[in-house]
Amino acid sequence: QVTLVESGGGSVQAGGSLRLSCAAPQFSYSLNCMGWFRQAEGKEREGVACISIGGRWTSYTDSVKGRFTISRDNPKNTMYLQMNSLQPEDTAMYYCAATSMNCYSASLSWRTYNYWGQGTQVTVSS
Repeated sequence: QVTLVESGGGSVQAGGSLRLSCAAPQFSYSLNCMGWFRQAEGKEREGVACISIGGRWTSYTDSVKGRFTISRDNPKNTMYLQMNSLQPEDTAMYYCAATSMNCYSASLSWRTYNYWGQGTQVTVSS
């Protein structure tokens, strides 16, 4: 069983920044591809970004390209999402997730991810 724990959410004004962290206390090869997803109230869950186990392959949804950066520190079993130039439409519950599939296959489809954190709220005010 893989446990994922998010932190770093909060409330900021438009144009501000936040850094989310996702910790996996126990290393597992199930953490092949890791990703960030978000779900705004009344909307479907959407993929934000994902990163391969080596960190060289990343993918972003169009709306966050150039503003968000995903990274991972394998020795620390931690993944990050640096979010800059935040906008009100970024307001959502953010979840980290992991899958044993490679990122090329899993990409940003939340249905391909097996393990999920509990979520951290991000609220951006105008």
